[in-house]
Amino acid sequence: MLIRRRAMTENNQEHIVSILAERFDANMHRHEGMEWEVIRERITHDPKHLLALRAMEDTGGEPDVIGYDETSDTYTFVDCCKESPKGRRSACYDKQALESRKKFPPKHNAMDTAAEIGITILTEEEYRALQQVEVVDTKTSSWIHTCRYSRTGRGTVADYRYGHVFIYHNGAESYYGARGFRGKLNV
Repeated sequence: MLIRRRAMTENNQEHIVSILAERFDANMHRHEGMEWEVIRERITHDPKHLLALRAMEDTGGEPDVIGYDETSDTYTFVDCCKESPKGRRSACYDKQALESRKKFPPKHNAMDTAAEIGITILTEEEYRALQQVEVVDTKTSSWIHTCRYSRTGRGTVADYRYGHVFIYHNGAESYYGARGFRGKLNV
């Protein structure tokens, strides 16, 4: 188990909220027109949101708000770290890939780790939207959600090179020190 779930003390809550508030204020280009106090109320209202955000932070994701959906009335937090989160690298794509890896299996897989954290892995569309807000993964790559119809032993990977987003596939059982995954949390 990569993520240790433990109850949030009041100090833990204040600490993670403080980190998120500072990041929000320092990166207004990611969320123009949004107000921190409204978002703060959302995340402190549900302990599951705070636990997920803390796990995102603890694994190096540097979560920040990059969107708001009027239809569902939700704000979207995404891992905004410059390179794939350090605490989530060296992971194969999913449990099937992990179980198929007989020699030198990784310690975890992206899909189960995301579920454990309480987030979902970015889709291609979400990854491209993140790149419009903040250029990321210029030296690393990130697993993105792979449609089960195209899974067939492969996983989908994304990165940013030469001024472009690249989407490609790799064996789902593969893992590298420079490949992790990015997630999102809707609150």
